[in-house]
Amino acid sequence: MMSMEPNTLLARIDRLESIEEIRQLAAKYSLSLDMRDLDAHVNLFAEDIRVGRDKTGRAHLKAWVDGTLRDQFSGTSHHLGQHLIELLDADNAVGVVYSKNEHETGPEWVTMQMLYWDDYQRIEGRWYFRRRLPCYWYASDLNKPPIGERKMRWPGREPYAGTFHDLFPSWAEFWARRPDKDQLPDVAAAAPLEHFLATLRRGAAAPKIRVR
Repeated sequence: MMSMEPNTLLARIDRLESIEEIRQLAAKYSLSLDMRDLDAHVNLFAEDIRVGRDKTGRAHLKAWVDGTLRDQFSGTSHHLGQHLIELLDADNAVGVVYSKNEHETGPEWVTMQMLYWDDYQRIEGRWYFRRRLPCYWYASDLNKPPIGERKMRWPGREPYAGTFHDLFPSWAEFWARRPDKDQLPDVAAAAPLEHFLATLRRGAAAPKIRVR
């Protein structure tokens, strides 16, 4: 059995513990949001979290979340799917987590599929959200499958397109050209360890997000 230097072992343990704490962070986000515990919810974010263009801090975030939930939804449920997490260094990480959501909104029951692109930061020994970028694929009444274009279909609003695929250039590239059937396709080199998400994103800028 290969021996392992103590500092290497500690670093590997810290990596595993960090990934698990970040995974719990996303679960706590969903539970606190659905149970409307907004203090617990905003405390998952860095204390100096940016809110909108010119506001900073958890109090501003709490006010924004309160208005969004209270004025639009009678109830919600957020179901998490796969969660990819990559550490950039000891105290910074990025991740992508899928979320399938349900919303009671007036006369309709709206289901949604989305993903979050997350930036995480460890501050004084605890991991927090530094930023959450919600990218939506569809939102539609339970009895009205969102077939076709402009899949964001909230009641009382004009349908619009989501940004589910906008972070990843491969989506547009796939549909832009069909490979030659008479030739085998090229296969790019595998992404380096801890760079899978960055390789998929390829420096794509964050899309402008429309939150309902």
